[in-house]
Amino acid sequence: MNRPVGTATRGTTNPNRLRRMDRWMAAVHGAALRRGETPPVAVDLGYGAAPWTAVELLQRLRTADPRCTVVGIEIDPARVAAAAPYAREGLAFRHGGFEVPTAGRPALIRAANVLRQYDEDEVAAVWDRLTKRLAPGGLLVEGTCDEIGRRHVWVALGPEGPRSVTFATRLGSLDRPSDLAERLPKALIHRNVPGEPVHAFLRDFDRAWAAAAPYASLGARQRWIRAVGDLARDWPVTDGRRRWRQGEVTVAWNALAPAA
Repeated sequence: MNRPVGTATRGTTNPNRLRRMDRWMAAVHGAALRRGETPPVAVDLGYGAAPWTAVELLQRLRTADPRCTVVGIEIDPARVAAAAPYAREGLAFRHGGFEVPTAGRPALIRAANVLRQYDEDEVAAVWDRLTKRLAPGGLLVEGTCDEIGRRHVWVALGPEGPRSVTFATRLGSLDRPSDLAERLPKALIHRNVPGEPVHAFLRDFDRAWAAAAPYASLGARQRWIRAVGDLARDWPVTDGRRRWRQGEVTVAWNALAPAA
């Protein structure tokens, strides 16, 4: 048997930690899942020391397509063994890594809090490897969140490469949008410095947030919606108020990609 590709993560996980990412995937990618002629397979890559995120992913994706199945993949065989009692119809656990050992090509791969331990210059190769495993029309979602899922930033990629960056937060916990910088994915976290696009974006987001302060009396959600609306005048925001109400904003990758 070939050795899995990659290294084990710390394994930290909590129930409901990835709810923001799950809900976004079900809402934004659900139509693509339903279009497939065969039941779509989703992968929870590097689910950690406990299988909660894979169990929850199945529940949430089935709200978009009841045919969905989920495969949790872990590089640590002890974690696979510990997850085995949770396997059921539509949910399996396998030993593996970035080679993504599924029988077919998955329609969705989620890699949350996996690449933080890698060097920035390793990210592109991992993205390339994972997107090549996708089924036609498939999606890779790679990002980072805090321990209880209040703040999350992820990149969405297709076979052609990165498409967008989504910032998502529990609005009541937010002081300013740049608080999300600590959860930037590996491809961007070291780029939050003057002269880099992501730094300029977060600077402008903080300014829009400050200008929207009068809306705070209506609640953090209304302040966020106003700030994102103002931000969209200068940045290619790709979603609308329905997602903004969830404490999200999605921006085209090309606008935030690291400077050459």
